[in-house]
Amino acid sequence: MSRKTSKTVRVLSLAATSVLIIGLASTAGAQIAGSAHDFSSYGWSNGRICEPCHTPHNANTTVALAPLWNHDVTSAVYSVYSNPATLDAVVGQPAGISKLCLSCHDGTVAVDSFGGASGTTFISSVDPGADFGTDLSDDHPISFTYDGALATADGELFDPTTTGSGLGGTIQDDMLYSNQVECASCHDVHNVAGNPYLLVKTNTASALCLTCHDK
Repeated sequence: MSRKTSKTVRVLSLAATSVLIIGLASTAGAQIAGSAHDFSSYGWSNGRICEPCHTPHNANTTVALAPLWNHDVTSAVYSVYSNPATLDAVVGQPAGISKLCLSCHDGTVAVDSFGGASGTTFISSVDPGADFGTDLSDDHPISFTYDGALATADGELFDPTTTGSGLGGTIQDDMLYSNQVECASCHDVHNVAGNPYLLVKTNTASALCLTCHDK
């Protein structure tokens, strides 16, 4: 292959890659556009849809399960769900992807604290109903291991390793994060499915609840 031909191939390859990246970005934008996480109409977002959470440059790569993370992360300590009479799981402090959700939704970090800036707009002024605070004791438990052993011990949970999620694979494959139940187990921040409350699947007739709970 001549040097000129090799250069042409590299240019064409780069162009194809650029088109793919632009296509993927357009798809992501279309999924979140118009949803509850489309902040482009707020002045503090500078008209950006993705940037309040993600950035292509100078990202925080230390945050697990968060590609190109761009938002400040909460350091709050939470009161978590605990009911020994009905709960067999060991619930820890919110971690992983749930901590990212709470980095806006616990009300301790400004929604416009991204890109290295210290924001001043808190979720209580954007959507008061979405400000969960740090008392999560009356909310569905998160950040606990959900596996076959828990299903057996509980007696009213399906085995996530073998039970279908209704989303294409098993509960473990599609809804758990390192075998943990997290906020994103039930909620899709990018609103791909288009369900109310950003649910990953419809909850008509409690369909989402009954994915895991054997009632």
